[in-house]
Amino acid sequence: MKEFVVDLLKNNLSLYFFYHNPAHTLYVLEKALEISQTENCSAEEIALLTVAVLWHDTGYIITYANHEEAGCTLARKYLPDYGLSLPDIEKVCGMIMATKIPQQPKNKLEQIIADADLEYLGTDSAAIQAENLYKELQYINPQLTRERWNQMQISFIQQHQYFTRFCIENREPVKQQYLQQIINSTL
Repeated sequence: MKEFVVDLLKNNLSLYFFYHNPAHTLYVLEKALEISQTENCSAEEIALLTVAVLWHDTGYIITYANHEEAGCTLARKYLPDYGLSLPDIEKVCGMIMATKIPQQPKNKLEQIIADADLEYLGTDSAAIQAENLYKELQYINPQLTRERWNQMQISFIQQHQYFTRFCIENREPVKQQYLQQIINSTL
């Protein structure tokens, strides 16, 4: 399944998706698995989480806006072929929808995928990832200025919250430092 999804993304995403690309999906998978270890997830939960992470941005091959819903449509189409039951597919779709901004996860697995998707905000690579997202958004909206982007980032990060103990303890402090760097750069 991993190979299928990565190929689906590689073959169908715009080359201008500098942030939402197969590398992002694989990074989120790595982080979701890391966080799941600290949240005492069962093997079954980790398997469902893995599926959800792989599919969480597939909707971008159909649409940019509301890509989560499109990703659920694709998941519902393909996941029966991988032997997932309808209840499990709905759990996967719940996790995919938990990545929609503003994030509103309803259970532990949804919290994990939500945190894994934005974990980078609390890392030393936040500025690099943000620059990739800026380039992607600027391609979609050429009128997006650096100043407007910085204001969007400040507002987003101020409103963002992590949900898992791992990210609250290990990523929130660095996220706050990154926020301060952006604020200072706009002064």
